[in-house]
Amino acid sequence: MSIAKHCLVIGVGPGTGLAVVRHFAAQGYSVSMLARHAGRLQTWESEIPGSKGYAADIGETADFVATLERVKAERGAPHVVIFNATLASRGRYQDIPLDDFNRNFRVNTTGLLATAQTLCPAMVERGDGALICTGNTGALRGKPDYIGWTPTKAAQRMVAEALARDLGPKGVHVGYVIIDAVIDMPFARKRWPDFPDEFYAKPADLAAEIYHLAHQPRSARTFLLELRPFGEKW
Repeated sequence: MSIAKHCLVIGVGPGTGLAVVRHFAAQGYSVSMLARHAGRLQTWESEIPGSKGYAADIGETADFVATLERVKAERGAPHVVIFNATLASRGRYQDIPLDDFNRNFRVNTTGLLATAQTLCPAMVERGDGALICTGNTGALRGKPDYIGWTPTKAAQRMVAEALARDLGPKGVHVGYVIIDAVIDMPFARKRWPDFPDEFYAKPADLAAEIYHLAHQPRSARTFLLELRPFGEKW
């Protein structure tokens, strides 16, 4: 009997993260889910066969790494890791508390590096694996109202690129996905009730593309992937 491959999704919420969990599970993976809210994880665990939730705060780096080690010990070293976590603070430069700014870096940037340090050596030893990180247009440009978190996403992209250059020749595929879109969720529909359907990116469609990126053949791999709905102006 074959053993299911293991995927870890870090930063599971009701949008893209959960859609990724469902997609990988539907493809036969055992999926571990990491998020802050234990109650949500228990609900999703009961709904998705082969899934298991782990509650952790990525901003508490030592505890986060301990949770990654626990995942590895209990379910085996992941074949695929999706780093979907993000933390944001909105406001202009004079409005952002420095403690919040530093915490955003710990979650978005330090969290990705800690993930790689903890889980990628086993991928290198195996000679196969994928680490996919999701980002947004904040990784490409700074705007006054987003100064509290776009620098952390730009730094995150640089960490991912450095990892891709290091780990790619060792068989580990590292990719960065820029989601240039408003994701189709109830709060977004409520905020923009008059916007057409093509304004929104569907979580299930994003998940399918993330899955495809993680499974590209070695002879044709993408590092930087931009996803947006056809109605998005860019």
